[in-house]
Amino acid sequence: MPGSQTMHSQAAAVHPEVHNPALLHHFAEPQQQRDAASLGMWIFLATEVMFFGGLFCAYLIYRIKYFGDFAAASQTLNAALGAANTVVLICSSLTVVLAVWAAQHARRTMLLVSLVLTIILGFAFLGIKADEYKEKFELHHVPGASFQFQKSIPGHPDQMANPQHAQIYFALYFIMTGLHALHMIVGIGIFTWLLYSAWRGRFTPEYNTPMEIGGLYWHFVDIIWIYLFPLLYLIDLHK
Repeated sequence: MPGSQTMHSQAAAVHPEVHNPALLHHFAEPQQQRDAASLGMWIFLATEVMFFGGLFCAYLIYRIKYFGDFAAASQTLNAALGAANTVVLICSSLTVVLAVWAAQHARRTMLLVSLVLTIILGFAFLGIKADEYKEKFELHHVPGASFQFQKSIPGHPDQMANPQHAQIYFALYFIMTGLHALHMIVGIGIFTWLLYSAWRGRFTPEYNTPMEIGGLYWHFVDIIWIYLFPLLYLIDLHK
């Protein structure tokens, strides 16, 4: 009917975003949807900060209590592999930034390449970490019935570290790095979905919120490692 067509035309003029397929029905405009998604991710990351913060506090408390034993255990970690993983994650942060920029500027090829590189770097990190875990299993440095540790306390060659205290160190090491690796696996899954969505042409300069949210998550995981690396690998390296 003519009257009905006129009403639809007027509605489209007043609410042009109604034709935006990326806009969910419970949001009035794209910016509101973007702000809500960003707020939700920041709240989630705040809970993650509290989660890892508790682990960092536990580590620091035990380190103060068993300083010499923790120093001896820390020196058995492979700092070269830890440094390699740090470089890998820094490079992955760069590719994530490039991916977000490409999504915002409709650079489809650059977006796809950046996402693929990010996923590859994520798998490279996990591969290096798996090799490090393998080394710990071979040395019997995994907490449990088969745990073995014989090393003198740094600066006191005649005083052996307490294996039970060293086992606490390795328990915290595996918990913190294992949970970080789990977050990395989740991140790879997220970016695999982003890659599929980008290949389907879902992202435009007007709609790239999932890329920004995924980037926030990936950068958070990288930042956690930036704290873990010196705390676990470097702090006792030259004692």
